[in-house]
Amino acid sequence: MTLILALDFGGTKLAAAIVNVGSREWLGYERRLSPAKADASTDLEIMRSLIYSLLQGTKPAAIGVSFGGPVDATTGTVRLSHHVAGWENIPLKHLLEDEFGVSVGVDNDANVAALGEHRFGAGQGYDSLFYITVSTGVGGGWILNGKPWRGAGGMAGEIGHIVVDPAGPVCLCGKRGCVERLASGPYMAQNAREILENVDALAASRRVPPRHKERQGGEILRGLVGDDLTLLTGQLVSEAAAAGDDLAKEVLHKAAWALGVGIGNLANLMNPQRFVLGGGVTKAGEDFWQVLQQVARETALPEVDFEIVPAVLGDDAPLWGAVALTSI
Repeated sequence: MTLILALDFGGTKLAAAIVNVGSREWLGYERRLSPAKADASTDLEIMRSLIYSLLQGTKPAAIGVSFGGPVDATTGTVRLSHHVAGWENIPLKHLLEDEFGVSVGVDNDANVAALGEHRFGAGQGYDSLFYITVSTGVGGGWILNGKPWRGAGGMAGEIGHIVVDPAGPVCLCGKRGCVERLASGPYMAQNAREILENVDALAASRRVPPRHKERQGGEILRGLVGDDLTLLTGQLVSEAAAAGDDLAKEVLHKAAWALGVGIGNLANLMNPQRFVLGGGVTKAGEDFWQVLQQVARETALPEVDFEIVPAVLGDDAPLWGAVALTSI
């Protein structure tokens, strides 16, 4: 029995799994949410507990790691995490190889998920694809001529920081109107919250009755969080939009538009056969997909042929990609 250990360090969750080489079914799977104020040390300790719970004294033949942030895939060093403090220049490959005594491969989560979908999911049989993950952030990974393409410095695929609205809101990266600033789950929640807070402030200054506020939209959203706007999430925005909330629809449509513009431009630039979309926000329903497909087609040249399809592996794409990473 030859075991592969797959690890996924996400922005909000940590996951680990073991599988036999050549198998398509996990032998074991552990997942834990990262604490709200976690840092690199916290995440490493949680991941160690998941690993030892899975291995039960056995030793894997190799370890593949997906990390939610920029990684030097050559050295396996994490450059930083945009969502968890303390990951600057952490030699993750070296740490794991020292502890477990086996070969370790480490790469950015989008690159790894692209590899997973290419090897085991929606990209099987295709030579070129671009995988996009839309969840805590928006990232991407290329497969070109059947192999991962990371760019000169390992930063290829950063669709989340393509500017689609130069006059738009400021992103975490410092630029305005990035795809991630408009389409990621936390930012969609923030956008909806800010609109509702502005409605509340305007209503308070004019002493507007509650019923008038409801006519501005957002009543379904408010109902989902009991009027506590701090509880809003991207998933709740999607649910409210599906239930007919006009304000939530507006936020979701803007997210789909931003993503569609990004995809259309990448289609013109690189001409891949497929775009494979994964992550929580892509479960937003038919309306989201319709806007996304339409805007992408309108942005791309008519001669550029491509497909946009949902990921098959779901939240497990980075883990399956980590398995594939051990054999390239």
